[in-house]
Amino acid sequence: MFDELLAANKAYSAAFDLADIPPRAARHFCLVACMDSRIEPLEMLGLRPGDAKILRNAGGRVTPDVLRSLVLATNFLEVTHIAVMQHTGCAMALNDEESVRAPFTEEQRAEVAAWDFLTMSDPDAALAGDVRTVRACALLPPGTEVEGWRYDVRTGVVHRIIPVAD
Repeated sequence: MFDELLAANKAYSAAFDLADIPPRAARHFCLVACMDSRIEPLEMLGLRPGDAKILRNAGGRVTPDVLRSLVLATNFLEVTHIAVMQHTGCAMALNDEESVRAPFTEEQRAEVAAWDFLTMSDPDAALAGDVRTVRACALLPPGTEVEGWRYDVRTGVVHRIIPVAD
């Protein structure tokens, strides 16, 4: 499979035309989203390469590394608007911490004992908490706007769950 991907990259690089895109987010936007393969962040929001910063992880959760990236994006890459977007049918909402750990051997469980997989028994509460975490980050510039969204994987519709005014 790796060979196929690298061969596809050769074709892509032959017509590569993104070299002149500035590193800053042209639309001043950053999306925190899940790594779910059903999510196409740019296309679903009418964006193009260079318009936004996209941060992805399991569940679209706000972790210390996401905060680090948001601090850099807002202070150095002109991001002024942030959306934390989680989605329907997420494996992190369909499982709890114990069920995520269940497939691991005892030795593997010891390796991940300190990890919080950030499962979401209450997706709305998780989204609200993640939005609060971003809004409370003192290292983001004043006036940074943060919302919470939910993407419906069945319809492709993004719903505003937590608007800026909340």
